[in-house]
Amino acid sequence: MPETTPFSEPSTLPFAFPPFDAIRHDHYRPAFDAGVAEQRAEVETIAAQDDEPTFENTIEALERSGATYKRMMRVWTNLCASMSTPEMQALESELAPRIAEHTDSIRLDPRLFARIDAVHAARHDSGLTPEQVRIVERYHRDFVRSGAALPEADRDTLRELNVQITSLTTEFSNRVLAESNDLAVHVTDRAELDGLAANEVESARNAAESAGLDGYLLTLSLPTIQPTIASLTNRDVRRRLHEAATSRGTRGGEHDTRALVGRITALRARRAALLGFTDHAAYIADDQTAGSTKAVLEMLDEMVEPAMRNLETEMATIEDLLRADGVEGPVQPWDWAHYAARDKAATYDVDTNALKPYFELDRVLTDGIFFAATKLYGITFEQRHDLPVYADGVRVYEVSDEDGSALGLFVCDWFARPTKQGGAWMDEFVGQSHLLGTLPVVVVCLNVPKPPAGQPALMTLDEVRTGFHEFGHALHGLFSDAVYPRLQGTSVPRDFVEFPSQVNEMWRWWPEVLANYAVHHETGEPLAQDVVDRLVASEAHGQGFDTVAMLGAALLDQEWHRLAPGQPAVEPDQVDEFEAEALTRHGVRSALVPPRYRSGYFAHVFAGGYDAGYYSYLWSEVLDADMVDWFNENGGLTRANGDRFRTQLLSVGGTVDPLDAFAAVRGRGPSTDPLLRRRGLRG
Repeated sequence: MPETTPFSEPSTLPFAFPPFDAIRHDHYRPAFDAGVAEQRAEVETIAAQDDEPTFENTIEALERSGATYKRMMRVWTNLCASMSTPEMQALESELAPRIAEHTDSIRLDPRLFARIDAVHAARHDSGLTPEQVRIVERYHRDFVRSGAALPEADRDTLRELNVQITSLTTEFSNRVLAESNDLAVHVTDRAELDGLAANEVESARNAAESAGLDGYLLTLSLPTIQPTIASLTNRDVRRRLHEAATSRGTRGGEHDTRALVGRITALRARRAALLGFTDHAAYIADDQTAGSTKAVLEMLDEMVEPAMRNLETEMATIEDLLRADGVEGPVQPWDWAHYAARDKAATYDVDTNALKPYFELDRVLTDGIFFAATKLYGITFEQRHDLPVYADGVRVYEVSDEDGSALGLFVCDWFARPTKQGGAWMDEFVGQSHLLGTLPVVVVCLNVPKPPAGQPALMTLDEVRTGFHEFGHALHGLFSDAVYPRLQGTSVPRDFVEFPSQVNEMWRWWPEVLANYAVHHETGEPLAQDVVDRLVASEAHGQGFDTVAMLGAALLDQEWHRLAPGQPAVEPDQVDEFEAEALTRHGVRSALVPPRYRSGYFAHVFAGGYDAGYYSYLWSEVLDADMVDWFNENGGLTRANGDRFRTQLLSVGGTVDPLDAFAAVRGRGPSTDPLLRRRGLRG
C-alpha cells in the first residue's frame, strides 16, 4: 500500500484549501509516486475499454483522472517557486524528468489518441454542448501537438527529447536563483546608499544580516535594470549592481547557464521538426492568437523604428544631465535609469521615491485593489485567519459575489524572501470546475521587501502597478465559470493571458480608487490631484528606453527559437555574439539599452514557460490599450462595464475563442494604435 499523505484524499478544509500545517517535505515523493500510479491505472482503463469512444467515457473520464497527482502537483509546483529551498530544488531536479515521462505516457498512448480522434471526428454530430465541442478540440490539438499522431519510433524520440528539455530547464531555473543570490551587491558604508529611502536601506541591512554579513546587501530582481539604480546617487554602486545583474549565468563556474541555453534551444528545435514545424517559434505561434511567427515579427518590427527614434531624443537628454553633474566620460548603461528618473522628476516635478509613504502595502491591497474590484464587479473580501499558510506574511481572503455566494479564496504572498524566485506571478492551488465541484483558490506572489518589525511596507509605483496587474490574473481565475478543468480560468493562449491583468492596471490611477488608497501612512494626507496628474502624464516619458528594452528581449527570444533544426548548438562562448547579431538584425541593438532580460538569466523563456512567447506581453498590451479605451469611452469604473467584461471575457476562460471574447466586449477586433499612442510612439 502506498504511504498515506495529506494529498491522498481531498482536503477537508474550506474550499479544499491545502493543509499546509500537515504537509512535510517527505510527503511529496510518495504522493507523486502514488498519484502517477493512480492516474496511469485510470488512463489504462480508459484506453483499454471495449466500449465505443464517447465524450463521457473518454474526454470527461480524462478530465476526472489523476486527482491525487494534481493535488500534489498544484502545491508542489507553487512552492518550488515561492519556497525554493535546497531540498525543494533537489526534488525538483529529480522529479522534472519523471513528470515529462508521465505526461508523455498519456499523450503518446496510441490507443488513447485513437479514442480521442474518434470523438473529435464525431464532435458535431454527437449532441455536445459548445463547451464540450471546445474541449474535444482542445484535447485533440493537445495530443497532436504532443506527437500522438507520429509513428512509434518518432514518439520514442520525442519522449527522450521531452525528458532532456525538462531536466535542463529545471536546472536553468535553479542556477539563475543561485546566481542572483550569489551576486547580490554587498555595501559596508551607509553613505554609498545615498538616494535610497529609509525603508529600502533597512531592508538592505536586514538582507545582509540574514546572509551573515555586516553592512547592507542589495539583492537582485530578475530583470536587467535593478529598481534601486534609479535612486542610487553613487555611480560606482550603480555600476556594481548593473554588472552583477547582467553577468548572471555568464561568469563560468557551476552556475553558468550558457551551455544550457544552447542545449535547450537545440533540443526544442529538434522537437519542433519532429512535429512538422520549421522551428520552435513556429510551433509555439501555431497555438497562440498570433497564429504565426510572421504576425509576431510584424507586430514587433512595427514598434522598432518609433521606439529607436524616441530613444535618440532621450539619449540627448541623458547626456546633458550627466554633463551637468560634472561626470567625465560617456553615458554608461548604469547611468540611464538614474538620470531618466531625475529627468522625469524634473520634467513633471515628481519625485517618485518621495511618494512611497503614500503607498502602504495594506492600503494598496484593501483600499485600492480590493476596492476597485468591489466597485467594478460587486465582489467583497474577508480575511480568513483559520487556514494554515506556508510562510510568514502569507494572507488568505475569502472572496464573495454580490449576492453573498462564495467565489473562492485569494492567497496573498507579497513579501520577498531568499527562497522565492524573482518577479511576480499568479497561480492556483485549486482550479475552478463545475464537473469536479471545485471553487478556485488562487495565489499571487510579489517580491516587496519585507520591512523591519513594527514598520509599514511601503511600495514603489512599479510595485503598485504589479500588484494591480497580478490581481487581474487572480480575477481571471476567480471568475472562471467553466465545466471542465482544462478550459477554466487562465487556460487561454499565452499571448492572451496577460491581457486581462494588464487591463486591471488602469484602476490604480482611477480617481475614485486612487483617492481611497493613496494616503500618507503617517499624516493621513491624500496624494494631491496635481501630483497624480503629473504622474499619469509622465507614464509616456522615457518609453523609448522601456520599449527598446522590451523589444530586445522579445526579439532575442524569437531568434533563439527560430534556430533551424539540425544546426549545431550555440556554444557558450558564442552566446554574446549571437545576442549582438540578433539585436542588430532587428535594429534594436544599443550599447546603453540592454534587453530587459539577457540570455544568461532569461528565466521566462528558458525555464518559465514563455519560450518563443515573450512577445506575449507586448501582444497582450495591444489588446489591453484598446480595451482601456473601451472602458474610458463607456464611463470607466461602473458595474455595467464590469459585468460585461466579467461575463463576456473573464468568466469564459478557454471555453470560447479568445479573440471572439475580446470582440464580444469591444465590438470589433483589436487595433495597435492605442498602444502606440500610450507609449508615446505615435501622435
